[in-house]
Amino acid sequence: MIQENLRNVAIIAHVDHGKTTLVDQMLKQSGAFRANQQVAERVMDSGDIERERGITILAKNCSCEYNGVKINIVDTPGHADFGGEVERVLKMVNGVLLLVDAAEGCMPQTRFVLQKALQQNLSLVIAVNKIDRPDARIAEVIDEILELLMDLGATDEQLDSPMVFCSGRNGTASYDWTDPSSGTDLKPLFDTILKYVQPPEGEPDEPLQMLVSSVDYNDFVGRMGVGRVQNGVIKVGSPIQVCDWHNPDVHMSGRITKLFDFKANGREPIESAQAGDIVAFAGLPDISIGNTICDPSKVQPLPFVKINDPTVEMTFSVNDSPFAGKEGKYVTSRQIRDRLMRELLKDVALKVEDSATNDSFRVMGRGEMHLSILIETMRREGYELQVSPPHVLTHEENGKVMEPMERVVIDVPEIYQGNVMTALGARKAILMNMQMMNSRSRIEFRMPSRGLFGYRSQFLTDTHGEGIMNTIFDGYEEWCGDIQTRSTGSLISFDTGDAVTYGLFNAQQRGTLIVNAGEKVYAGEVVGYTPTGEDITVNVCKTKHLTNTRASGSDDALRLVPVSKFSLEGCLEFLAPDELLEVTPENLRIRKRILDHDLRMKAASKKNK
Repeated sequence: MIQENLRNVAIIAHVDHGKTTLVDQMLKQSGAFRANQQVAERVMDSGDIERERGITILAKNCSCEYNGVKINIVDTPGHADFGGEVERVLKMVNGVLLLVDAAEGCMPQTRFVLQKALQQNLSLVIAVNKIDRPDARIAEVIDEILELLMDLGATDEQLDSPMVFCSGRNGTASYDWTDPSSGTDLKPLFDTILKYVQPPEGEPDEPLQMLVSSVDYNDFVGRMGVGRVQNGVIKVGSPIQVCDWHNPDVHMSGRITKLFDFKANGREPIESAQAGDIVAFAGLPDISIGNTICDPSKVQPLPFVKINDPTVEMTFSVNDSPFAGKEGKYVTSRQIRDRLMRELLKDVALKVEDSATNDSFRVMGRGEMHLSILIETMRREGYELQVSPPHVLTHEENGKVMEPMERVVIDVPEIYQGNVMTALGARKAILMNMQMMNSRSRIEFRMPSRGLFGYRSQFLTDTHGEGIMNTIFDGYEEWCGDIQTRSTGSLISFDTGDAVTYGLFNAQQRGTLIVNAGEKVYAGEVVGYTPTGEDITVNVCKTKHLTNTRASGSDDALRLVPVSKFSLEGCLEFLAPDELLEVTPENLRIRKRILDHDLRMKAASKKNK
């Protein structure tokens, strides 16, 4: 049976190509909000971090109505580190709306998400967005999209997918790319979705089958599963059985206690839903992503796309610095472990393992940003912990060590391309492609993932802030040898106390400081960095020796160079192998693993023997 009055669509694109903004306009123009209702920008980005950074981290569900047809919209993340979200939500939909920036064109993440959609043979609608940009190059971008489709082995039908030209900010769409101002609203986009995206199929008379594609948590009803009903009808109070395609040992039974439909950008309780509907349900506290909800009379699991393995690992441990427990609300290993286990319930691409010690945990994810978002979230919730530098996860094939690789696409002004090529060449990058676009160069490399650690801040310096870098996981290759990812050394505090101007003034002669006067520091804390690559111990707590004699002019105010503070990502990039990052709700402190100066010197001398 086909539900003609329903369409399930996912919006996929590269990061910052305007997915969430376009969804805002679709909801507004379809009448999802009252005329006098105050609506925040980017209604789909509900998290604080999402709004601050302008990126989507978790896949969201919403719906709108157009000409009597309900359109379920799934807004997916565009950053490669959150690709685990993209892969699983595609199981809920019958079509995808591919968004491509009219100026930037096809980027690495566009390739990634489009490949996933083509593999599942989903209907494709292409929207070239931001056509009102002054630097838009629509004709070239159309060619890039067709080249990408052919490169990914698209069928003739997929190559003939319809194109619509939009301005998400203005809420307009048009079939004519030569006249961007011809569109007045999003009617062409709605009409194209209804015409080309297949309505969901399913048999309401068959026993219930539903694949859980996402998991959410609510303080009132507990853990909830989200997915599309494949067959049958799901009702509040009906008994259900749980099974899993990849894990035949999974067997649970229970009842549906609550059922929710997605309405605009919220949820409303319903009593039942049939094949094709996307719903959220409660009643099974141990439900997990990939589980199949079945009628007890016919327990048959649905196939589920396995998520790609993590590529980056960090160690989360209890903070053991001299300032431990002073700034955080949750500081024990049990509290940190419980929080990580709770994150596993929602984040399918994350893995957590207990380490050899009781106070540390191995946390594995899809990239530096994936893990840094988790750290930032925990920090805002009041957790205090320390984390190790990120390093890649390797495996063996035929006796050879294999490491993850990245495809890196860089847009940079032509005058800076030499800086970029020199820096990445030293990090084992191989030049794959290069093309000119007006006064900018687009350079494509393939390089080890670990070669990117610590490079982003250097990249901004090398390109004077004008470069754009995008990366995507690109398989595994044999280990490429040692890579030097950091050329600076550390300025290390010798004493514990308050940093004073006199001590900092003397220390800044040796390098660049990252702490201000008046900040509390401890012995072994990194207070700056040196250009030589060698670690230097300094006493920033040292005060001026008081005497009764003064030379003329000697008491002039000491001037300190303004300090540039690192962000969380900046701290993770800066970390050397023998350093840790102390994370508290109030501060980020870089420190040596061994805090005591003498013990650190002994360990270094043993290593050099």
